[in-house]
Amino acid sequence: MTRRPPATDPAPGPVGLTVQARPWARGTVLALYGELDLDSVDALWAALDAALAAPAAVVVIDCAGLEFCDSTGLDAMFRAQDRAAARGSRIELARPRPPVLRMLELTGATDVLPVRDAPPSGPGRPTGRE
Repeated sequence: MTRRPPATDPAPGPVGLTVQARPWARGTVLALYGELDLDSVDALWAALDAALAAPAAVVVIDCAGLEFCDSTGLDAMFRAQDRAAARGSRIELARPRPPVLRMLELTGATDVLPVRDAPPSGPGRPTGRE
């Protein structure tokens, strides 16, 4: 009779990052889900490249689904803001969760990246509230 080892669940892999882009009247909303770190920052860069292709765009990064952001993610946001400004565009953040907001405040990121209470709605014309 052969003994089998007890069944175990496989070790969880990296959570990663999912980026969903949607247009709005002044640019693009990028909704982030998961963890933004060294292993996943390329997904953000790819989305930002596409979103910043148009001049004078406003890119809103919706952080409501962002569970974690390390210094790599923060650096990417700062670099994106610099790149956007050089093109007459800008980056804004929306709805960061308390741990992410705390990191943004402690590092002074909120002085450089405006934080909104909500992302803009729909792809329609500007309402003046956005």
